[in-house]
Amino acid sequence: MSNGNAAHAAEHEGYVFQGRTVTMPVEVRDASSGAVTYLVNARVARSLLPGPELDVVEILPGQALFSIAMIDYRDNDLGDYNEVSLAFFVRRKGERPALGVPFLGSVVDFFRNSLATWIWKLPVDQSFTCEAGSGIWGFPKTVEQIDFEDAGGRRTCRLVMDGQHVLTLSVPRGGTRSLPEAPMTTYSYLDGRLHRTTCTPTATGVGFGLGGADLILGNHPIADTLRALGLPRSALMNVWMEHQRARFEAPERA
Repeated sequence: MSNGNAAHAAEHEGYVFQGRTVTMPVEVRDASSGAVTYLVNARVARSLLPGPELDVVEILPGQALFSIAMIDYRDNDLGDYNEVSLAFFVRRKGERPALGVPFLGSVVDFFRNSLATWIWKLPVDQSFTCEAGSGIWGFPKTVEQIDFEDAGGRRTCRLVMDGQHVLTLSVPRGGTRSLPEAPMTTYSYLDGRLHRTTCTPTATGVGFGLGGADLILGNHPIADTLRALGLPRSALMNVWMEHQRARFEAPERA
């Protein structure tokens, strides 16, 4: 189903993919995830943006915010699947940071969890969620090999695309904190037009850490781009969520 046809269908009975109907919002009832935030080369990051409406967020001159996340969706309207997200923190061009102050204001926005993201790559390991995620939101999903391993209090994710190793990421598991519901914005392009999607997550078993992540890059071209961004390097921070729930709304024109 094309994006335009899917959007038209959603106004009436829902989106249909592979003979299954998806109604909005899409609910995630249980997932676990590990996310790592890095500072990367802002010039290279800007070169990856698909349109003129967005800009990467710098918290130091020439240093943009970038996230790698691994998600195990155990109970989800789109199925049981694994996912890896490679995303930049962004804002609309001309949008001012908190306090109206460059860099420091972006740091405040980051810790307030008020920054939006644009997803550069979003590999998954199941075809239905790939088709639905691309058709509904314009997310850049592709079906790839994603393997998770839990050992020694850590989760390790290995991503292979086109038969080539992209990355292996290991993060600490565990935490006792809870996160209340807080809406987040993700930008994407549907039919060449910028859209925004609101996702509202909540979680228990949450742990935060400074550094603590291990990243190994492979020989895939995406790994080469990650090297151009300045990775691997020490992580800014990592977050683990043992039991995560979320609600994804329908996309809106931005």
